[in-house]
Amino acid sequence: MLISLIVPCYNEEESLPHLYNALCEVRDSEACQDKTFEFIFINDGSSDKTAELIKEYAASDPCVRYVLFSRNFGKESAMYAGLQKAKGDYVAIMDADMQDPPSLIPDMIKSLDADECDIVAARRVTREGEPKIRSFFARSFYRIINKMCDVEIADGARDFRLMKRTVVDAILKVTERQRFSKGIFAWVGFRTEWIEHVNTPRVAGETKWSFWKLFRYAIDGIVAFTIAPLRFASIAGFICAAAGFIYLLYYFIRAIILQIYNDVPGYPSLLCFILFIGGLILMALGLIGEYVGRTYIETKGRPVYITAEESEEEQN
Repeated sequence: MLISLIVPCYNEEESLPHLYNALCEVRDSEACQDKTFEFIFINDGSSDKTAELIKEYAASDPCVRYVLFSRNFGKESAMYAGLQKAKGDYVAIMDADMQDPPSLIPDMIKSLDADECDIVAARRVTREGEPKIRSFFARSFYRIINKMCDVEIADGARDFRLMKRTVVDAILKVTERQRFSKGIFAWVGFRTEWIEHVNTPRVAGETKWSFWKLFRYAIDGIVAFTIAPLRFASIAGFICAAAGFIYLLYYFIRAIILQIYNDVPGYPSLLCFILFIGGLILMALGLIGEYVGRTYIETKGRPVYITAEESEEEQN
């Protein structure tokens, strides 16, 4: 049985040796003696020596394969490329920073061998060591998206998971360019078993995910898997229109029937309502623009990534 381990890499020269040694330990462990492994490293346009390290591993280890992107296309594209290249009966995705513990892989393999599930996924039960503000927004994101979407994305779910070939083939059929893999994993379904673990700090280097990158990623996830924001804009517009009509009736009754007039015309209140409604209109247009923009990108049919160099098939 062949097991493919996909590792997206972006400027991970400090952590990559630690990960490679850990993967080799898993491969050579007694629990995996009857398994064959391939390590697929996807270099996502790194500017450090990540690509050189990957080539060194491939030159000395026949289990190592690699794909070098022509530039930085993002982790989602790297994961998609790895899934395309993977040949294994079981396929796993994991980060290069050791926050996805390789020691969990043997237990994941046992669970799939038992045929009681199709996916074994890792889920963090704590966020110790993570900035509190980041943890707050992360938990808020999961609460919001699960209320909006038809599929449930587990809080603390990571991309680290071991999947059967049928699951991988199903994911590859989802060919959209603006990818949100956590949502795609949930959308394709299949039986999933969760392995819980505590938050593990990076073994070396610094995270590449800034607050704003995470915020944009959250927006991508919401827009990709629900049209709830558009419905919210429609409801907000209806409420504003109803409030405006009630406000008009109030002043009509006050001025025409009760004959109560103000010495000063109500320009301030009128201006406030114009600004308020105008802001809602711009917000609604912005939401529509997000969806239209993504539709425009999808219709271009551009590739998810471009390969600059790839390992030879003879190395497998």
